[in-house]
Amino acid sequence: MALSQQLSNSNPSIKQPFPVSILSLTVGAFAIGMTEFVIMGILPNVAADLNVSIAMAGQLITMYALGVAVGAPILTILTHKIPQKKLLLLLMGLFIFGNGISVFAPNYAVLMGARMLTALTHGTFFGVGAVIASGLVRPDKRAGAVSIMMAGLTIANIIGVPLGTFIGQQMGWRASFGAIAIMGVLALVGILIFIPQIRQEQSSGIVQQVKELLKPKLTLFLLIGALGNAGLFAVFTYIASLLIEITGYAEASVTWILILFGCGVTLGNIVGGKLADWKLMPSILSIYFATAVILAILTFTIHQPILAVVTIVLWGAASFAVMPGLQIRVMNLAQGAPALASTSSHSAGNLGNAAGAFIGGLVITHLSLNALPWVGAILAGIAFLLGLACYISERKTGDAAVKV
Repeated sequence: MALSQQLSNSNPSIKQPFPVSILSLTVGAFAIGMTEFVIMGILPNVAADLNVSIAMAGQLITMYALGVAVGAPILTILTHKIPQKKLLLLLMGLFIFGNGISVFAPNYAVLMGARMLTALTHGTFFGVGAVIASGLVRPDKRAGAVSIMMAGLTIANIIGVPLGTFIGQQMGWRASFGAIAIMGVLALVGILIFIPQIRQEQSSGIVQQVKELLKPKLTLFLLIGALGNAGLFAVFTYIASLLIEITGYAEASVTWILILFGCGVTLGNIVGGKLADWKLMPSILSIYFATAVILAILTFTIHQPILAVVTIVLWGAASFAVMPGLQIRVMNLAQGAPALASTSSHSAGNLGNAAGAFIGGLVITHLSLNALPWVGAILAGIAFLLGLACYISERKTGDAAVKV
C-alpha cells in the first residue's frame, strides 16, 4: 500500500491542504539547514582559528556533503523498519550530539568528524520527511507540501545562517554550533509533540528497494540533481570570500547579504513548489535554464556591489525553486521505494554539493576566485541539457512518466 494511502486511512488531516503537522518537519529542516549552510558565512573564521587555508576549510563542507551522499541511503535501508516518528526522533538526537561535539572540537580533525556524524542525519531526515509531507495532502498538493517542509531549509538561510554567522563573528565560530544544537532541541520537541503516529505496512525488501533505485531514468535524474547542486556549491561555498575580496564588501555586510539571499531562496522554494504542482517537467527545465543564465551574468555583476546582490538574490531563488519538483519527480520514478528514492535524491544533491565545493577549491587554486560563477553556470547548464534530452525522448515515445 502506498504511503499516501496509509496516511489517508490513518490521519483525517489528509483532507486539509497543508496539515499543521508538516510545520514540525519545517522546524527540523530549519535546524539541519542552519548546520549545513552556516559554515559558509564563518569559513574565514574557522580557517583562521584552526590555522588552515580557506580551501582546506572548504573541505568541511565537502566532507559533510559526502557524509550525506554515502551515509543517508545506507542509514535509510538499515532503518526502514523503524516507525517514521521514532526514526525522526533518533535522527534529531544524533544531530544534536554531532553539533555538541563541534562546539568543543579542539582541532580540524575532530571538527571534521563531528560534521560527518551530523551529516548522517541530513538525507534520511529529508527523505522520510518528504514522503510523510507528500502523503499528508491531496495528490495535486504534493510538491507544495514538500516545499513547505523544505521552507525550513530556506528560512534557515534568511534567519538561521545570518544569525549563526553574526554569532560566529561576534562570539567565535563555536558559538554558532552551540546555537544550532539548541535549535535541534526545539526541533526534537516539535517532532515529539506534533508528528502523528503513522501505521506502516510491511515495507519492500532491501533487494527490491535497490532495484527501484537503479532504474536508468531515476539514476539520470539523481545525476541531474547532483550537477545542479554542484553548480550551486561551486559558488556558494566561497560566497563570503567572493563578496569580501571581489565585490569589496566588509565582513559585517556579508550577514545582511545572506539574509537577502535567503529571502530569494525561500520565495523561489515556495514558487517552485507551486510551479511543479502545475507543470512538473517544464518547470524543472525552465528553472535549471534560468539558473545557468543567472550564474553567467554573475560573472560580470560580481564586480558591482548593488548588481552583485541583485544577481545573488535571483540566483538563490532559481537554485532552490527546482528542489520541490525534483524531489517529487524522483519519488514518482520509484513508486516501490519512495523513502529510499527521496533520501537518495538528497544524497545525490549532497554529492553534488561536495563536488561543487571541491571544484570551487580547484578553481580558486588553479584559476581565480573570480572564475567561480561561470564554472557554476556550466554545471547548471549541463543539468538542463540532460533534463531536456530526457523530456524530449519521453514526449517522442509517449512515455506516461512525462506527465509527472
